[in-house]
Amino acid sequence: MPRILKPATSPKQQIETLRSRGMHLEDSLAYQWLENVSYYRLSAYWYPARAFGQDGKRTDAVHEGTCFSDVVALYEADRKLRTLVHDGIERIEVMLRTRIGERLVASGPLAYKDPRHFRPTFDHASWVSTANKRVRRASRSNEPIKHYKAQYGGQYPFWVLAEVLDFSDVSRLYEGMLARDQRAIAEGLGVTPALAGLSKSQQTKLKKQSPLARWFEQITIVRNICAHHSRLWNKSFTPAPTVALRTQDEFRLLPEGQSEDLFGALLMMSHLLRIASPGTSWPQKVVDLIKQEFLANPLVTQTALGLPDDWEKGLLMAG
Repeated sequence: MPRILKPATSPKQQIETLRSRGMHLEDSLAYQWLENVSYYRLSAYWYPARAFGQDGKRTDAVHEGTCFSDVVALYEADRKLRTLVHDGIERIEVMLRTRIGERLVASGPLAYKDPRHFRPTFDHASWVSTANKRVRRASRSNEPIKHYKAQYGGQYPFWVLAEVLDFSDVSRLYEGMLARDQRAIAEGLGVTPALAGLSKSQQTKLKKQSPLARWFEQITIVRNICAHHSRLWNKSFTPAPTVALRTQDEFRLLPEGQSEDLFGALLMMSHLLRIASPGTSWPQKVVDLIKQEFLANPLVTQTALGLPDDWEKGLLMAG
C-alpha cells in the first residue's frame, strides 16, 4: 500500500526542523533560500552531512558543525559549474554538427536521408522522423527553414537541418554512422586509441564502433541536466567506456572499465574544447572553480566529483 505523502511545510517550520536536526543557520539567510530555492532542492546539497545510524543508513540528523551557509555555498558552486559546462557543451555540439556534416555532404546535401550511409542496426527511419519534427518545431520562426521550404519544396541540406537539431539527435546520428566515418571524425578530434595496447577482442570492438559514441551520449545527459538546472555535483551519469581511451596519455586518468562520474565528462570536454577552440581557458576555469568553491567546502569530497589524484594536471593537459 502506498505511503501517505507528507504535508507541505512553511519556511519557518523548515528552519525549525533543520535546527532540531543539528544544523547551524541564521534565520534571515535560511528564509531567503528556502523561500526562493526550496527545501527539497537544497536537501541534496546537505545530504552528505546526514549522519549514519547503527543500521548503516543515513538519518535525518546532520553531523556536528554542519552549517546552512556551506549548503548555500555548495549550491552556488554547482550553479556556476552548470553554467560553465553548458557553455562548453555548446561549442562541442556545434563542432560535432560540423564534423558530421563534412562527412555526410561529401555524398550530397541530402545524404542524411539515405540509410545506406548508416549502420544496418541504426533506426534511420526513426531518426529522420525526429529530424522532421525538429523542422516543424522551427518552421514558424527559423528563417532558413522557411526559405528552403518556399524555394526548395522542403528539401533541407544537412547544414540547414543541423541548426534545428538537438544535441541528442546529433549524438544519435554519430552513433549510427558507419565505422569508417566514426573513426575519421574521432581522429579529427584527436581521439586515436593505440590498438597495440588492447586485447584482440578490444581491438575488434574498437574497429566496430568509436568509444566517442557512448561519450557523446553521456555528454548529452550532462547537457540536459544543465539545461534543466539540475544538480551536477555528486551525480552519476550513463557509463562511457574507458579501456581504449586510456591508451592515450590525455585520458590515462579515466577510471578503468567505464566512467560515470563528472570528472570523466570534464576530462573529455577539456580535450574536445582544445580542438574546437585552441588556447581555450575553459579547463583552467573549471580547475579554479573546483579548487576554490568545491574542495574548499567542508561538505565536499573528491569522490563526489570522481576526482582522482592529479586531477588538476589531467584537466589542464587534456587535448
